[in-house]
Amino acid sequence: MTDKKKILIVEDHPIFRWGLSELINQEPDLVVCGDATDVSGAWKAIEWFKPDLIIADITLENSDGIELTKEVTRRNKGIPVLILSMHDQFLYAERALHAGARGYIMKQEAMESVVTAIRQVLAGKIYLNEKVKDQILFNLADRPAGNNRSPLDRLTDRELEVFRMIGKGFSTREIASKLHLSIKTIGTYRERIKEKLNLKHANELVRHAVHWEKTGEIPDEAPLL
Repeated sequence: MTDKKKILIVEDHPIFRWGLSELINQEPDLVVCGDATDVSGAWKAIEWFKPDLIIADITLENSDGIELTKEVTRRNKGIPVLILSMHDQFLYAERALHAGARGYIMKQEAMESVVTAIRQVLAGKIYLNEKVKDQILFNLADRPAGNNRSPLDRLTDRELEVFRMIGKGFSTREIASKLHLSIKTIGTYRERIKEKLNLKHANELVRHAVHWEKTGEIPDEAPLL
């Protein structure tokens, strides 16, 4: 194990975590040194195992991989983070890079590409598939006009996290508890989201969030539930 690069997996789905571990452990120079299901557990594992690379899902228990990446970067741990997610890569990949991640890979392509992604990140490079690279470059070129960008790009990372949790059916109180924030703070986030998405009522916010969670799209008018 001392000659192998140590990989820490932060993922709250046990079956996927197991499958990913099995895949990585087949490589002669890589080993999964530990795993965690949330940010708190991740920090304990980071201090204990001293991994060479962290693979983190965006959706975690009580937090997300973007916030973990920001904290790893802020603490200057020097550990690269590869974000692995089922969420829209065109919405999240650029956010992940801004947070300090060194790569973004969709779960749908993970079993085919994760080892390649790991090796590329460990070599000091950034891993993105070609479609995401093209989209990020297009966004940079298009940024002054802001054409063809998702309305959700207007949201901060935390606002997007709250919006996603609303779409999953969590109440304001439940979101506050999971994110360790006050109910008042979550209420403020909800108001900011409504303003940025041009939504007038709380019911509109919920309809849009649920529709996005189910379809990955934000329509001009979300259908009634």
